[in-house]
Amino acid sequence: MRAPPDPRHVLLAAALLPGMGHVWTGRAARGLGFALFALVGGWLTAKFAAPDVSVVGRHAGGVFVWALSLPDAYRGARLDRTRFERG
Repeated sequence: MRAPPDPRHVLLAAALLPGMGHVWTGRAARGLGFALFALVGGWLTAKFAAPDVSVVGRHAGGVFVWALSLPDAYRGARLDRTRFERG
C-alpha cells in the first residue's frame, strides 16, 4: 500500500487550486464540490457586488468557500497519514 501524501503538500495544492488537495487525497467528489461552489460563489458576489468594492470583496463568496476548503483538505490528509502510520 502506498503512503498518503504529506498533509503540507496537500495544503499547498489546495491553496493553489481550490479542491485540488481533496482530489489528490482521493476525495474527488468533495474537491470538485468545493471547486464548483468557489466558482459559483465568486461569480454570484461579483454579479451583485457594488462597483467600487475591491477584487477580494467582489469575489468574497468564492474566497470564503476556498478558505473553508483549506483546513478541510489538510485535516483529511493528516487523518489519512495518521491511519497509515498506525497500520
